[in-house]
Amino acid sequence: MRPVHRATLRGLGAYIPKKLLTNFDLEKMVDTTDEWIRTRTGIETRYIAEKGQSASDLGVEACRQALENAKLKASEVELIIVATITPDMLFPSTACYIQNKLGAKCGAFDMAAACSGFPYALAVGQGFVESGMYQTVLVVGTEVLSSFIDWKDRSTCVLFGDGAGAAVVTRSQDDQSGILSSYLGSDGSQAGLLQIPGGGSMNPPSEETIKGGLHFLKMQGSEVFKVAVRTMDAAVREVIKQSGMGVQDIDCLIPHQANLRILQAVAHRLEIPMEKIFINVMRYGNMSSASTIVALYDAVKMGKIKKGDDVVLVAFGGGLTWAANHIRW
Repeated sequence: MRPVHRATLRGLGAYIPKKLLTNFDLEKMVDTTDEWIRTRTGIETRYIAEKGQSASDLGVEACRQALENAKLKASEVELIIVATITPDMLFPSTACYIQNKLGAKCGAFDMAAACSGFPYALAVGQGFVESGMYQTVLVVGTEVLSSFIDWKDRSTCVLFGDGAGAAVVTRSQDDQSGILSSYLGSDGSQAGLLQIPGGGSMNPPSEETIKGGLHFLKMQGSEVFKVAVRTMDAAVREVIKQSGMGVQDIDCLIPHQANLRILQAVAHRLEIPMEKIFINVMRYGNMSSASTIVALYDAVKMGKIKKGDDVVLVAFGGGLTWAANHIRW
C-alpha cells in the first residue's frame, strides 16, 4: 500500500557522556584482560554516564543536535518517541522528561524493544508521518545501561556503554528518497535469554530481588549470539524484499553494535562484504536502543553515506525482538 506521504530523516544527533572506561580500566575491576575483551567482542572502550545523569539528560542533548541539523525549532516538533530500557523512572515516561527539557509542546511516549528499540521507534514514527497524522516526529534512542549492570559480573560489564541518538523524521520532498520499508519481529517465548528480571510487576522490588541481583541485566550469551545472527539476517532480507530489491543492492548496512563477531557472522550469512558494514562497536560497546542511531550518525558524519545510497538499519534485542529499516538517502 502506497503511503500518503513518504517519511525521511531530516536531521540526526548524538550524545556520548564524557567518562571513558577502557578495557584496561576493567582489568582493575574484574578478572578479565584487554586481549580477552577485544578478541571476543571487538570492544576497546565505552563511555559511562556520570552519577545522576539520566536517560533524558543524554537524550535531550541528542535531540537538540538533531533539531539544529534539521534547522527546526522544538516548537515545530509534533510528537516525541523515545526508545529506552533504562528510563529515568518507571513512569512518567522519559519522553515526557525530554519534551519538558526541550520546551516542546507535543505528545510524547516511550517504547521498550531493548536493542531493537530505535528501528522499532523509527518504524512507528514513519507510520505517523506516512499517514499524514504528523509532519514532524522526533525519534530518540537513549540508554544509561551502566545503572543496570553488575560491575562484578565480567560476562556482562565489559559489553555495555551509555549514549543517545536522535532523528527528526519529516515528510520527504520527493518520492525517490526516505524510509522505503520497515520490518518488525518478536518471539516472547525466548524472553529469558536477555532481561532485567526485577523491578516490574512480576518481581517487584524487595529485599529478596535486591539480594538476588534481579535488578541487573542477565544474558545467556551463547544462545543470544545464535539467535541474533539468524534474526538479523532474516530481517535484512525481509525489509529489502519489501522494497522490491535484493541484498546486493545495499550500499551501507548499519547493524546493532553488540559484538564484532556477531556483525562478521551476519555479513557472512548475507554475503555482504565487510566494507559495506559500518562498525563503531570498538568505541562505544553495546548501547542498546542508542546503538543503531549513533552508528548512523557517525556513518553520515564520516562521509560513509552519500545521497542516493540504500541504507539498512538492523537490530536484535531482548524480548526477543528484531527489526530493520530501509532508507534511501
